[in-house]
Parts: sequence; C-alpha cells; structure tokens
Amino acid sequence: MGMTRRVVLRPLAPVDEAEFLRRARASRELHDAWVTTTTTPAAFRALLARMSRSNCRGFVVERRAGHEIAGFIAISEIVMGIFRSGYLGYYAFAGFERQGLMREGLERVIREAFGPMRLHRLEANIQPGNRASIALVKACGFQREGYSPRYLKIRGRWRDHERWALRADTPRRKSR
Repeated sequence: MGMTRRVVLRPLAPVDEAEFLRRARASRELHDAWVTTTTTPAAFRALLARMSRSNCRGFVVERRAGHEIAGFIAISEIVMGIFRSGYLGYYAFAGFERQGLMREGLERVIREAFGPMRLHRLEANIQPGNRASIALVKACGFQREGYSPRYLKIRGRWRDHERWALRADTPRRKSR
C-alpha cells in the first residue's frame, strides 16, 4: 500500500487482531478523553467488517523497525459522486505517540485518498483540547473550518469538536 522511511501503511487485516487489541488496551489512558478504541475481539471483528465496506477504509500504521503496529487511521463515510469526501479518524498506540510515525502514516493516507481513491476532501473532527491531534492535522496541511458544539458522543458525553479539512487542490509541502 505504501511505505515511508519509518512506516508501512497497509489495510487492517484479521492477522492484526491480537497485537491491535493488546496495544489498544495498553493505550486506554492515552485515549481516554479523546476516543473509544477497539479493545475486544468482537469489537475488532466489527471494525474489520466496517472497514471492508465500500464506504470505509482502515489502515494500520506499522513501524518498519520491529514490524509493530504504531497506530490506526480510518477514512469513513466515504461519499463519491459530486461530493468525493470522507471523514478521517486516527489514533496512535501508547509508546508510539509524538515520534512522527502517525504523521508519516497520515501523509501516506492523504496520498492514497487524493490519488487512487480519487477523493476531493478529507475532514477530521477533533476535540479542542486534543492538542496533539490538532498539531498532526496542521502539520499535514489541514485547515480549520469551524466549530461544532456537542458534535460527537464520546464516552457517554456529547463533545464539542473543531472541524479541520484538507482538499485535493490545497497546496501542500512535499512529503518526506
């Protein structure tokens, strides 16, 4: 699918289940306020089934050195036709955060989305306090488009989100 200097980007697969679940469980504290991750075999199978639908794509960000799963990136609710858009979701696993691995992975996903997938727009909705996530999309060229109060229900509460987007025609710097 794609490779950079430090990561391999590939589709989520059944063989990833044990490592994915182990890393997700070990990352609960890291993700607690921001996202609900997949931590059970049934939830993993449901994620895998969802990512195999035509309107979703799920990618494992694997660190090349050691072949370890560093994170997960999904494009969901993909709409083609005159819209050509999808929603972006992602998370790093504990021990791999703040190393630039997710940035390399996201840059590969962007190339996939605006290349072979032929999307025009990617949108990421991020809680305002999630500085690391905001820094990631900014570094990849996303622009803040707005603010959505009580936008997504996470951990039983409706949470405000900032809306960040990137279009295929937005000038970007050369990737690594």
